[in-house]
Amino acid sequence: MTIIQQMMNKYNLITLEDKKNAIKEVLQEVVLAGLSKTDFFTHAAFYGGTALRIFYGIDRFSEDLDFSLLVKDDTFDMSKYFKPISDVVNSLGLNFEVLKKVKTTNSTIDSAFIKGNTKETIIKIYPDSADSSRIIHNEKIIIKFEVDINPPRYANTEIKFRLLPFPYQVRVYDQPSLFAGKIHAVIARSWKNRVKGRDLYDYIYYLGLDTKVNLKHLEERLKQTKTIEENVILNRKLLVEILNNRFDHIDYESARNDVKPFVREQSTLELWSSDFFKSITNDIKT
Repeated sequence: MTIIQQMMNKYNLITLEDKKNAIKEVLQEVVLAGLSKTDFFTHAAFYGGTALRIFYGIDRFSEDLDFSLLVKDDTFDMSKYFKPISDVVNSLGLNFEVLKKVKTTNSTIDSAFIKGNTKETIIKIYPDSADSSRIIHNEKIIIKFEVDINPPRYANTEIKFRLLPFPYQVRVYDQPSLFAGKIHAVIARSWKNRVKGRDLYDYIYYLGLDTKVNLKHLEERLKQTKTIEENVILNRKLLVEILNNRFDHIDYESARNDVKPFVREQSTLELWSSDFFKSITNDIKT
């Protein structure tokens, strides 16, 4: 049995879509292992939804690998890490390439895509399965890899360890800093009254873990996106007011539809409403 097959065996795979998602999740961990062989985690930390899945066990699929530099560096070149990533991925029998995304806007986020052929990958992992016959020839498995080169201050990080595909370590935002980033997404990442349901799902999960909020880091994030004024000092009372106002202006049907492809147990989504989110926010800790 290959290491990739060993990692795939921890999943309860029923459908072809389950297998595709599991391959993406395994690939994410292989990429982290590849980065750990370089100096990447002396300069950057892992955060976002995939960090929440890998290190805190949330039961939803996340598509992206999100990283933040520890200090601002306009000269940071993510492309120097592409070969170490592809070397580790390919050494485990998978054929993927890493391609930088050309910026079209003046963003502080550098992006790349890790791409491989879906049919070829399924055949390599499941040579005796008929699943590959149902995949179109040019379909791609794609993981987005992003680095924030102008990070908000006051995030705290810690070192976490994983055993597969081989023992490695990752610098990751601590739980309160991860939660601060998620709250910022709930408040600021939207268009009109549309919000990512994934952000709301994660918000509930952090509250369920009894996670405190890194208020100083959240304040920096909100100021960086001009969501609050520079002279504002964020405290718990103001945070609850901002969140409650946000919860009054969300299209919850749209939010539910956004998250449904990423979760298996969908019955809890029916609870989502302004009253529900305001009620659980009463318990938020700072």
